[in-house]
Amino acid sequence: MTAPTSADADTTPDEGGAARPRRWLTSEGRSELARTALAHPVRALLVIYAVSRLVALLAIWVAAHYYQSPAGVGHLEPGLPDMFRLWDTEWYRRIVTDGYPIPLPADPESGEITYSAWAFFPLFPGLVRLIMYTGLGFTASAVVLNLVLGAVATLLVWKVLSFPGHAASQPARERLAFVAAALWCFYPATGVMLLPYTEALAAALIAGALLMLMRGRYLAVAAIALLLGFTRGVAAPLGLAVLAHLWLRWREERESGTAPFAHDRIRIAVMCLATGISGVAWPVTVGYLSGLPDAFFRVQAAWGQRPDQGPFVLWFSWAWEQRGLLAVVVMVALVATYLALVIGRHGAWIPLEVRMWALMYPLYLFAVVRPITSMWRFLLLDFPLAALVASVTMRTSTGGRVVRHWRRRALVVLGVLVVGVLAWSCGLLPYVPWHVTPP
Repeated sequence: MTAPTSADADTTPDEGGAARPRRWLTSEGRSELARTALAHPVRALLVIYAVSRLVALLAIWVAAHYYQSPAGVGHLEPGLPDMFRLWDTEWYRRIVTDGYPIPLPADPESGEITYSAWAFFPLFPGLVRLIMYTGLGFTASAVVLNLVLGAVATLLVWKVLSFPGHAASQPARERLAFVAAALWCFYPATGVMLLPYTEALAAALIAGALLMLMRGRYLAVAAIALLLGFTRGVAAPLGLAVLAHLWLRWREERESGTAPFAHDRIRIAVMCLATGISGVAWPVTVGYLSGLPDAFFRVQAAWGQRPDQGPFVLWFSWAWEQRGLLAVVVMVALVATYLALVIGRHGAWIPLEVRMWALMYPLYLFAVVRPITSMWRFLLLDFPLAALVASVTMRTSTGGRVVRHWRRRALVVLGVLVVGVLAWSCGLLPYVPWHVTPP
């Protein structure tokens, strides 16, 4: 008996002995594979997430070997481990090993507060430090933590998007939510969830808060909101999602003749209070520990964040300086297109609370964050964006059914995203002292 050739590996004999493609290579096989994935979404999403981590790791390896300058790492042969010690990673390592500096570092000549670790929220380094008690080093502990948190975030994103409440009827909701969560795993800046950064933790908390909100578990939302207060400054857009949910519930209960918020008023009050506290928790803590009430905002200003100059002003100024009126028009058109997608039919299947997050979080970023390349990773937390991409990819003009060749279209989008992962990793992640573009 002869061994099968490479040509035989992709074929199986039919009843007449003729070779035909293996079932999994045919359209029927691909359909069966898709049905199997949708029948076991948790398992399938974890597999997709694992593949996305390998893709991200490969992209970071390429960046290390072909794009990282030796001047940025201090030796002649940059490697993969070097990429896990760059940018904000170093600040989190300092927090874990040395804590936050007191008194606040200041410029010796002007006396102005300068940049320091106080700009970084403490929950993520605190969790890393707990894992380090197992004997793992800082980088290994942070990577393990983020791998777990990224998997949790992926599943929560899927659960949030598949939630049917406060959303238009959509027969393909489960399929859309699954594809959206899968595409989110390949967001161009997804590699940051491998590094010692806070994105994986923030994504899990935000998705968890929105899911608990839609399920009416208000005390859980309160607890998560307090954790977010020590993770990322996102209380404002989350608070608007909470208000949207309460308005919807008030309207529905009033129309049905039920007393609004009956039996939940104390829980709702606790949730609203916790969400408000979340927005000031870390700035107040920094002010108390440092002895300077506005210390957090002075440190942020040293890092270049100046929301006091007015919302959106820095972005319009930057666009005008880059390409004049054309750049301003393009920027406005992009924002308008995004808003139209969220508000229009491609966002109608997404729960209103999640759509409110999708509307307000990017606008919040553009209002308070200066033009910086880190916006690419900040927008990782706008996971409803993946839902919009999935909807555009899979739905017909009426939105009533999924297009026939949605798998092929989704694979094309996936290919574009993989190129984006490589571009982000090679274009922004390397540290070059004379050309600083932080990821």
